[in-house]
This record gives sequence, C-alpha cells and structure tokens, in this order.
Amino acid sequence: MPLALLALAVGAFGIGTTEFVMMGLLPEVANDLHISIPTAGHLVSAYALGVVIGAPLLAAVTARMSRRSVLIGLMALFVAGNALSAFAPDYHWLMAARFLSGLPHGAFFGVGAVVATNMVAPERKARSVSLMFLGLTMANVAGVPVATLMGQHLGWRATFLGVSTIGLAAMASLALLIPRAEAHAAPAAGLRGELAALRSLPVWLALGTTVAGFGALFAAYSYVTPMLTDAAGYAGTSVTLLLALFGVGATAGNLLGGRLADHALRGTLFGGLLSLAAVLALFPLMMAAAWSAALAVALLGMAAFVTGSPLQLMVMEKASAAPSLASSANQAAFNLANAGGAWIGGLALAAGFGVTSPALAGAALAVLGLGVAGAAYAVDRRRVARPAGRERVVASHVPQQTETVQY
Repeated sequence: MPLALLALAVGAFGIGTTEFVMMGLLPEVANDLHISIPTAGHLVSAYALGVVIGAPLLAAVTARMSRRSVLIGLMALFVAGNALSAFAPDYHWLMAARFLSGLPHGAFFGVGAVVATNMVAPERKARSVSLMFLGLTMANVAGVPVATLMGQHLGWRATFLGVSTIGLAAMASLALLIPRAEAHAAPAAGLRGELAALRSLPVWLALGTTVAGFGALFAAYSYVTPMLTDAAGYAGTSVTLLLALFGVGATAGNLLGGRLADHALRGTLFGGLLSLAAVLALFPLMMAAAWSAALAVALLGMAAFVTGSPLQLMVMEKASAAPSLASSANQAAFNLANAGGAWIGGLALAAGFGVTSPALAGAALAVLGLGVAGAAYAVDRRRVARPAGRERVVASHVPQQTETVQY
C-alpha cells in the first residue's frame, strides 16, 4: 500500500482524537471556565455541528482545487481551530473554536477517501479507505486516553496544543507523501454539477444506511458507561480501559471490513449490519457478567466498523460524478447518526426501560439500516434490469413495424 495512506491516517488520528477527547475533559473544562458540565457538553455538539455544515460545504467549494492542496488546507484549518481552543479566554470563544475545528473533519475524510482509492488498484479500494480510517480507530485506542490523561494532569489547554502538533505533523506528511498526480486540479463540473450528483436516489439510500447503521452504534455507545457500572458492576475507574477495548474492536472491524468489501461490497455491508443488530440485541444478557460485558464492548466496535469502509465506498460509487462531495456528505451522515442515535437511546432510558435499553433501541436501528440497504439493493437491481427490458421491447416491435410498411 502507498506510503501516502500513512499521511492520511495521521490526519485521521488527530481528527479522531480531538473529536472524542472533549467527552473525557468535560469536568476539567467546566471547572476552569466556571460553567456546569451540561453546559460544557454543548462543546461536543458545537464540533458535531461544524462537521455537518463543513463537510458538504467545503467539499463543494473546493471541488476545482487540487486535492493535495485541499487536504493540506483542511488540516491547516484543523490546526487553527485546536490552537484557538487552547487559548480560548472564555466559554463562548471555546464554543466558536470547537465549531471551527469541526468544519474540516468531514471534507478531510471525504477528499481523503477519493485520494486513497485513486492510488490503488480497483480491487484494493475498500482496503485503502480502511487504512485511512485506521487513524480514526487508533485514536480511540491510544489518542483519546493519552490526551485525556494529559488534560487531567497538565490542564485541558495542553491537550489541544498537543492535538495541534499532530495536525502540523499531518500537514508535513501530506506535503511530502501525497503523489504529484493529486497536486493538479481535480476534474469537476462546478458547484452545480457537484450538487446535481446528490439528486440520485441510490446516493440518498446509501446515506440513509449510514445514518441508521451508525445511529445504532451511538444509541448504545453513548450510554455504555452507565451500562458497565450499573449493570456489569465495573468501577468508574475501569471504564477508560474498557473503552480502549472498544477501540481495539473498532480497529479490527475496520481492517476486516476493508478486506472483505474488496471481494463483496454489499455482502460485507449486509453482514456487518446483521452482526451489529445481533450484538446489540444480546447486550442486556452480556452486561450481566463482567467478562461478557468486556467482550460485548469489543464486539460492538468490531461489528459497527466492519461497515465503515463499505458505506464510504458505496456512497462514492453511487455519486461517481462528485465523489468528494458525496464522500464528505457521508461524514456528515456519520455525525447525524451520532446525535440521532444518542437521542433515541436517551428516549429509551427516559421511558424507564432500564439501563441497557439503549442497546435494544440500537438493535432496532440496525434492523432499519438493513431495510434501507435492502431497498438500495432493490433499486440497483431495477435500474440494471430496466435497460435490458427496454431493449427487448424495442426489438420485438421492430419486425412488426417493418412488416406493416412492407404490407
């Protein structure tokens, strides 16, 4: 695999770290800025809002620029956002800085996925995307725990300075390793052409699969800490290590999904969603013992991230005229899944169905994702069969018309 994938993975590692580390630093941020923890929680939402807005917007407006320049520029914006976070004088400035940090997130993964697939043979496309996403999953294994410890011992501002340093390393790696072929302006049909590519029903069905499938993950994962402490009996101090197990599972699932999807893209997607539904349905049972709860957390990460590369590649293929925009829109869909899944899981908790009920809500969302993926498959089959049917109809009428004229 090309070394340039390493540069993309470094950028993904930095982005994954800054996205999730705020969740572990909320007490420190709240105490330092004299705000409540629920108010500090809005900083997580500000980042997600930046992703949702920035992903399609930045991908569309940079469509005619060289992808290499776009990636470096997006990482520069990432560095600026995190540096401003480190020096934010108050809560409102930090809110704005977190929003700025989120803007390049989706576009970086979107454009990066296009660059990654352009550098490899067609039969290795999904694997190349999974190697870029490896940086994101490794952030959950190493980046977030280390950054959280840094914030707890050196102050939360030191964490964001450290993340800015990772961003600078990513910029240098991108400048050195991205091939010269990606330094030329990418062919594009302009903003109108980019947006027109998103009018396709298969594209929206693929995005809908992402929202439902990863919504299933976040419905459970958002409330995994109370499940582990209240249901499985773990001490709160053990949760960080258990969440690292989730990262290990996600890393394994990501690599497995990339390898399998190169052989059977849609089969990997269906299998991943089915596995995710099964794991979530078994969550209440597995949370009854400490060992099975730890296994459940790892399996959750694996089952969810098996679908990551197939979903990204499917969206790109369905919008071949605007792969960067569609790929970036898929990142916005991931973040909508994050917010929507957490909301649905919270509804299950608020209804009094028990501490493990968000996992069952997630299982229902995974089944919904399977339904949307099935609808997408049916639409594809119909579109493939329709031209052949038309040719048969035309062919059957040509002799009749000829006979009529001759008669």
